[in-house]
Amino acid sequence: MPRVLWFKSAASSEYSLGDLGDLAQPNLGFQVAAQILDNLGPDDDQPLCTFQVTSFKDGGFAIGMSINHILFDGIGAEMFTKNLATQAFDDKPLSSIPCHNRHLLAARSPPHVAFPHTEFFKPDLPSSGPPVFDCEREDELDYKMFKLTFGAINYLKEKAKDHHSSTSSSSSNYKITTFNVVAALVWRCKALSNYIDDCDKDKISSLLYAVDIRSRLINPPLPSSYCGNAVICSKASAKYKEIKNWPFSEMVKVVSEGPARVTDEYVKSVIDWLEINKEFSLRDYVLTSWLRVMRFDEVVYPWGKPLYSGPVVNHRKDICCVLPDTDRGINVLVSLPAKEMESFQAYFRDFFPDA
Repeated sequence: MPRVLWFKSAASSEYSLGDLGDLAQPNLGFQVAAQILDNLGPDDDQPLCTFQVTSFKDGGFAIGMSINHILFDGIGAEMFTKNLATQAFDDKPLSSIPCHNRHLLAARSPPHVAFPHTEFFKPDLPSSGPPVFDCEREDELDYKMFKLTFGAINYLKEKAKDHHSSTSSSSSNYKITTFNVVAALVWRCKALSNYIDDCDKDKISSLLYAVDIRSRLINPPLPSSYCGNAVICSKASAKYKEIKNWPFSEMVKVVSEGPARVTDEYVKSVIDWLEINKEFSLRDYVLTSWLRVMRFDEVVYPWGKPLYSGPVVNHRKDICCVLPDTDRGINVLVSLPAKEMESFQAYFRDFFPDA
């Protein structure tokens, strides 16, 4: 276990909240969360959770939280934050009683991997140490927030129905949800932004996204109050030439098939695979959704609800965040090298007729 479990710090700013402008826009200057503690030595473990409170000259303040995924997933972090907020009141009970029984997600003995899990792979470790993956390179990145109004989301949903009558009966049951159409669009733009020429046409592009397993485990069931890491990765993959030529409905269908595979037995197989393969890495591009979880802006404190809640911009080009935009629609936070971002933006805008 790490030597340091929790860490809290305080900071102040010479600006007021009003000086910051649109809080939803990615800004590297918003250093409101301590992600790495530089004062720890090379042999020290980083804490599992850090809090930083930054006060502004107008009396406003920001609470920045950085967590290790071992401790919480998005639902667990939201649960923890709601409970934390209750402690700021004089006599308010906890919002929910968390379940911390990690044995509920223990591997079977002996482990039994019953499915292929191509969403993971075990890298070959060189003798010099762990590998350096693509996402760790120090590329210069551009950060952009792409906004999707409710009208644009409805357009995507109608587009997903365009080829419904010409698809086979086996593909007619896919779910046309807000998440699925947004994920399909992001995947398409990201894949084509990497498409150089026909030499790439047979290469595989993959999109990974989290699936909550609290409602999917049956024997034994996992309580909805489970406060830990209870998500697994689902994957959509296709060749670049397919993504380039497919109708949008096919992209949505492939995205929707991932969560459909996540059954009780599939989850147990994933846990057993991870028990056997201690070292692993995810592939390609990861989409993380804050649409239904991590609604920290809904947490009620004695002084009210936060003005804004969202992720701190960090140097990861392999992760895209999908965020709610109050009552206006959805925001998509993308970070990519300049040339890829230019291409991504062009494909994103060209997809809409009135762009």
